[in-house]
Amino acid sequence: MPNAVVTGANSGIGHAFAQVLIREGYNVTAVDLNVGDGMKSLQCKTAQLDVSSPDSITAFAKSYGDGPLDLLLNIAGVMVPPADDALSTVSLDTLTKTFGVNTFGPLLLTQALLPNLLNSENPRLGVMSSRVGSIADNSSGGSYAYRASKAAVNSVFKNMAVELKDKGVVVVIMHPGFVKTPLAPGSWEMKEAVMPEEAATKLWGVLKSKGLEETGRFWHREGFELEW
Repeated sequence: MPNAVVTGANSGIGHAFAQVLIREGYNVTAVDLNVGDGMKSLQCKTAQLDVSSPDSITAFAKSYGDGPLDLLLNIAGVMVPPADDALSTVSLDTLTKTFGVNTFGPLLLTQALLPNLLNSENPRLGVMSSRVGSIADNSSGGSYAYRASKAAVNSVFKNMAVELKDKGVVVVIMHPGFVKTPLAPGSWEMKEAVMPEEAATKLWGVLKSKGLEETGRFWHREGFELEW
């Protein structure tokens, strides 16, 4: 049975992704800052993990042990209201917290669990980005901390893909589209927004279809590639 770790699994896309992987036969370890009702409803191992805390990451990696990890999904993310993330309002505190979860967290967690990934015969690494992280696609402005954190995580995981290709690690950078989650309350009123279950199911289809020849590329949930 393959092993997977999914962050942000208490709600939203992370929770839905954990459910998909459980159905697919994975031995899932679901982690989140808060082990709430969403996590407790999953039929899998759970653990508390603050991806913005190096101490928490170190403790989790130690508890995971030396066993192989076939799939690491960095799904956890934060986004402050757009009004607090504008040119006139964004603060150092907002920048620090947003980058801590969206960019530094995925990098440091992957670093900590890399020995486990390299123990797998078919290692796969995914990160939840966003189209707003595309510099070429930016036509709306705003969301300074969130947009920059996603552009940065794209750069980090592209870099990982280059370094880890010869070790057989497939790296997939994902955009979920508009999804009805607590992360973006306004999405519930969007006709084009989908439920987390649909987003996770489609992203899983994308994720499992990619091989080393396509590692380090940026994919929409509908399967087409996005520009940087």
